[in-house]
Amino acid sequence: MNSLIVNDKNITNMIYEIRGKQVMLDSDLAVLYECKNGTKEINQAVRNNPKKFPERFSFFITLEEQNDLRSKFLTSSLILMVEEDIR
Repeated sequence: MNSLIVNDKNITNMIYEIRGKQVMLDSDLAVLYECKNGTKEINQAVRNNPKKFPERFSFFITLEEQNDLRSKFLTSSLILMVEEDIR
């Protein structure tokens, strides 16, 4: 990872709470994994490999949840990855 130094503080700032679960946005995962096409790669992997991304590890947020995130953090994405999946 050339441009981003990953440490506990960076990752902690990328974890949000939705539905009582700690989650990461697909946009943050795309940065961590240095996806060339951004969230497109993450979302495509989820769509193409549903067995690897069961509902307990990834889910779509509602429009209300998306608006709530935007109001709190100014940015959002529709797909979230549960933190437990990235450990």
